[in-house]
Amino acid sequence: MANPVRIGTRRSKLALWQAHHVEDLLHQAGLETEIVEIDTRGDQILDVSIAKIGSKGVFTEELEDQLRSGAIDIAVHSAKDMQSELPAGFEIIAFTEREQMHDVVVSRDRTVRLADSSRPRVIGSSSVRRRALLQAYYPHLQVIEMRGNLQTRIAKMDAGQCDAILLAFAGVHRMHYDELIVEHLPLDRFIPPVGQGSVAIEAATSLSPERRRIIRQAVNHAPTEACLLAERAFLKTLHGGCSIPAFCLAQRVGDDCLNVTGGMISLDGQQIIKNSLSGSCPQAAQLGSRIAELTLEQGGRAILQQIRQQRGE
Repeated sequence: MANPVRIGTRRSKLALWQAHHVEDLLHQAGLETEIVEIDTRGDQILDVSIAKIGSKGVFTEELEDQLRSGAIDIAVHSAKDMQSELPAGFEIIAFTEREQMHDVVVSRDRTVRLADSSRPRVIGSSSVRRRALLQAYYPHLQVIEMRGNLQTRIAKMDAGQCDAILLAFAGVHRMHYDELIVEHLPLDRFIPPVGQGSVAIEAATSLSPERRRIIRQAVNHAPTEACLLAERAFLKTLHGGCSIPAFCLAQRVGDDCLNVTGGMISLDGQQIIKNSLSGSCPQAAQLGSRIAELTLEQGGRAILQQIRQQRGE
């Protein structure tokens, strides 16, 4: 390709890490690149919860404007930030190889353990899923909402707003904060949100087929893609975004099989719905959709209705 691939990204350090990671993959394929930094609404408004801002496109809308205009060729996102249904004219063309998917507890105090009820602890998190799971499994903890990029949240912890933060291992590891991890949380309890650990590559459908093919060939990791197709089908069937307390994790078993576990938790942590199904990789979307249907049938629809009522939707 004569022209460099223009990569759109948010300005946070983690987003830029992701953009440079994708750039490295493109360079390995012999492609020239240019990184374009873009501010998003989710980055600009830090004193309001994502749910109150409106989760649909909160981290993607401005990048999609640039894709639509042709100012950038691709936009790089955390896959977990992608809404379940993209606006008309856009598509995800690739997923990078997934990092470890689990959540971790980050603290300066090496003695912090979630199960320790011997002393009061304050735990910060920006995720409704994580806060609900903490209430379910560790009701002795005080849980507060804490937004901002990784560095901002660590600074808030250091300023005394909380004793520890719940975060995705992937972001902590990529930003070289591994020494702050005091606890790795098990996947069977703290099932991650859809897409955690992978980077999604979004493009406008007007991108030339040949440019799309070359970028996808350089970046896409097929085993990860199969898992995320299942997880995103789950979220799409729920009609949910990143601000609902849903979770779904697909994992490869052998060469052509998937185990998919997904569900939802009420905001107060009192009701947890969880189902698992297995099938072949070509069935990925059907597996994810079926788990979402089971979730709705088993009480998820009522949880979502209650959440909407609380938010005045």
